[in-house]
This record gives sequence, C-alpha cells and structure tokens, in this order.
Amino acid sequence: MSPERRPVFLARRTYRHRRLADAARLLPIVAGVFMVVPLLWQGPDGDPGTATVMIYIFVLWAVLVGLSALVSRHLRASGPETEDRDRGDM
Repeated sequence: MSPERRPVFLARRTYRHRRLADAARLLPIVAGVFMVVPLLWQGPDGDPGTATVMIYIFVLWAVLVGLSALVSRHLRASGPETEDRDRGDM
C-alpha cells in the first residue's frame, strides 16, 4: 500500500514572492507584444495617424513604468531578506 499523500503546503509569503518574480520576468515580454500592436492598426486610409500611435506608445510606457514600480515595491517588501530579518537570523 502506498502512504497517504498530503497536500503540498507552501507558505503564503513565499508563494506570493514567487508569483511576483514571475510577473517581473513576464512584464518585458508583455510590453514587447503591446509595442507591436500599432503595426496591426488600420486607419481609414490604410495606416493610423502618427499622433495616435505616439499617444498609444506614451500611455503604454506610463502604464509599464507604473506596473514595474508596483511589482518591484512588492518584491522588495516581501523579499527573502525581509523574512530573515523578521525571524531575527541576521
């Protein structure tokens, strides 16, 4: 007979830290995909206006800066060194 398998327990802080690290790694790829979206646009005469594309790129840039700041702040706050400091191992 095989022993009973218990569910794997992951600490909530470690799990969130790993998911945030995954988000930080995925952010440049998502940014690249969104940067090429204007190449797919078609305006009334075949191509979008330059002003429209520049506004899109600027807004996208601002959103990406905000997202990366948010992810890095949470990564820094939940980092492994914070866990060591909380336990008093330093």
